[in-house]
Amino acid sequence: MLTDAQIAVLCDIGQSIAFSDDKREELFRLIADGYVQKDGDTFELTSKGEAAVVDRGAGLNEA
Repeated sequence: MLTDAQIAVLCDIGQSIAFSDDKREELFRLIADGYVQKDGDTFELTSKGEAAVVDRGAGLNEA
């Protein structure tokens, strides 16, 4: 189960918001778990990541 901090990172990525270095550990775990993928210099949600945000009830415009 994803933590609130991980959901917040997913929402930040979904909104193309830059995040601080203290969230990098969460980011790398999300990549390893298949929720996020790196695309060039940016990060994108995978379909698994998008589903996690929706399932958690967090809209990408609300976080």
